[in-house]
Amino acid sequence: MVPDGKPSCPPRPGGLTLARSFYFLYYAALASLSPFLVLHYQHLGLSGRQIGVLTGIPPALFLVGASAWGSLADATRQHRLVLVAAIAGAMASSLLLARGETFLALIPVVAAFALFGAPIVPLVDHAVLELLGRERDRYGRVRLWGALGWGAAGPVVGWLTQEYGLRWSFTGYLVAMLGCLCVGLTLPVSQARLEGPFRHGLRQLLANRQWLLFLFLAFAGGMGMASVHHYLFLYLEGLGASRSLMGLALTCAMVSELAVFRFSDRLLRRFDLRWLLILCMAITAGRLFAYSVATAPWQALLLQLLHGPTFAVMWVAGVSSANRFAPPGLGATAQGLFSGVNFGLGGAAGALAGGALYQAVGAAGMFRWAAVWVLAATLAYALATRGATTAPPESPAEGGRP
Repeated sequence: MVPDGKPSCPPRPGGLTLARSFYFLYYAALASLSPFLVLHYQHLGLSGRQIGVLTGIPPALFLVGASAWGSLADATRQHRLVLVAAIAGAMASSLLLARGETFLALIPVVAAFALFGAPIVPLVDHAVLELLGRERDRYGRVRLWGALGWGAAGPVVGWLTQEYGLRWSFTGYLVAMLGCLCVGLTLPVSQARLEGPFRHGLRQLLANRQWLLFLFLAFAGGMGMASVHHYLFLYLEGLGASRSLMGLALTCAMVSELAVFRFSDRLLRRFDLRWLLILCMAITAGRLFAYSVATAPWQALLLQLLHGPTFAVMWVAGVSSANRFAPPGLGATAQGLFSGVNFGLGGAAGALAGGALYQAVGAAGMFRWAAVWVLAATLAYALATRGATTAPPESPAEGGRP
């Protein structure tokens, strides 16, 4: 037995195979649709500010959806049921999203799509960490299959949309999500029992100063990455890039992600999580500034190779931090809060600010201001956490491992 009372069980290979399949299919679905949505909105004749509002709705609701659904799953211990319901709802919402033609009609559909999609990754991340048991440092080796799915789908869907229209991005999303639904029905999920009432554990988590500082950094990183996630394709289109090259940009990002996820266990064992977070944020600031001075599509492709040291390191370190901070039985809740603040609050703020800046000062100015914000937030976090560790030395979620 480990010190927190959990059985010291080895990872379950069958369950991890299902998890790898899920990550591959889910991120293939995201690569099929999310980067092309701004082009879909643009081709509907929407303005830059309207595009900013629509791209800001999903992350704005992500925090609500991820934390609320995660808390519901923890409180009821019905993680698989919540996961399957979320996948089905996201698929239904995407069908309506493809049919929407006006800004006002798209608003409620985009909101529904966001609320259903929010808990999917946090719930699966929580399931994978439980499947790995004491070998949770190997999370990145499972998560790398998501990078493979993203990179494999990007160029294929990019070519299909260039040859046959943007409707193929919705088709690719639905096909991949149908596979996710099938896998989700059989993905094993084990839940730690709550030690006392759920609200007591939640209060303990939210009262942790180091946890709140970590969420602040996740918010800042989410803002910075939102400018890339939502506006990179518009930026590349302005540089004269083809849709096929846009798909290739996703593959370049995937290549760098693979290297980070493959060796993430070594990073987590060798370096303090606080320093990993600070390092990846500093590289993010440099990446954003470099976009602002790029003048040709091939330069942007090279910068996509920094996706691993920025997004992938942030994600691995963030998931590990959330797991270590989580009281017993609140794993899905902590993962939902991390995802919600990073993709949710940070993504919403980044999308809205990015849309306004894109219209006011252009793509280069938008990326430059994003770099300044990320760098300032990183310095503030470094000063506020000076002399502190990323998690308490006796973390119940990790059995007291420092």
